[in-house]
Amino acid sequence: MKKTIRIMAAVAAISFACIGNSCATPMAEQEDTTAVHSDAGSTALAYSCPEVPDSIEFCGRTIDLRRFDRRERMDRELLAFTYMHSTSLQMLKKANRYFPVVEPILKDNNIPDDFKYLMVIESNLNPTARSGAGAAGLWQFMPGTGRDYGLEVNANIDERYHIEKATKAACKYLRDAYAKYGNWVSVAASYNAGQARIATQLSKQQVDDSLDLQLVEETARYVYRILAAKQMFANPTSFGFRLRASDLYPPIPCTEVTVTTGISDLAAYARSKGITLAMLKNLNPWLRETSLMNKSGRTYVLKIPTPEGMSYDPKKIIPYNKQWVVDE
Repeated sequence: MKKTIRIMAAVAAISFACIGNSCATPMAEQEDTTAVHSDAGSTALAYSCPEVPDSIEFCGRTIDLRRFDRRERMDRELLAFTYMHSTSLQMLKKANRYFPVVEPILKDNNIPDDFKYLMVIESNLNPTARSGAGAAGLWQFMPGTGRDYGLEVNANIDERYHIEKATKAACKYLRDAYAKYGNWVSVAASYNAGQARIATQLSKQQVDDSLDLQLVEETARYVYRILAAKQMFANPTSFGFRLRASDLYPPIPCTEVTVTTGISDLAAYARSKGITLAMLKNLNPWLRETSLMNKSGRTYVLKIPTPEGMSYDPKKIIPYNKQWVVDE
């Protein structure tokens, strides 16, 4: 009877763990988290923890992580990326599609490449992400900030969802913040907290490094989340993620169509191009309605997937970064 109760308890514990993780754990990782039996007959689940490095490079600066508070903050974020399985896996998959677009824009605008990881934690690499506060797109611009940096934001067109334009706008914001602070770590912190708040707190708390500030939890975690994202993308297998090249999302080949007039029915327009409205808005998420008003006669460029590009062969996918995948 006691043996039966122990078995039922073990099954219940495993079922609860599966529910808590949305049953999204990769098969390889499920095998690693099998039950461990002690000599006393008890059953427990074994989990691994990624190693906290002694230091990490960010925008050319070496950040020392040996001090107890920094080490434990970094450890928290590494654990978060390790055990939010489905989100972390999707970020790795999507990076294969979006990093090739974003990286050259950062480079052309003299923004350190590491800021792509800020974009990662802002939106989880979801181009249509929208926060409860109203921030939108890969870079999570608020409406007013988006307009301040040259983006069209209204009910019909919202260029916060335009990957290239929003990335260029983010570069302008980051350059402005760097002119204020002179160091990229404070620039990253200010993206979450606002430039005025970081400057005020550096003075008020009498410290020179924004990593040493006492801030509200979200902002205090922010830079460490960026560092943890960089660590995960550098070595996904150390987090338990084993992706094949065929698992990644490839760039979708498109033709570009220039539009200078309105389109009253985007569904009919999409059909004339051999695609659906859903496909059109998937590749042009800045189109927010079922029509393109364009009363001011602006020039827009629509991405239309090629017939070959609409169906890709996973076996032919080339990883943008070979560190993201393991040999099959």
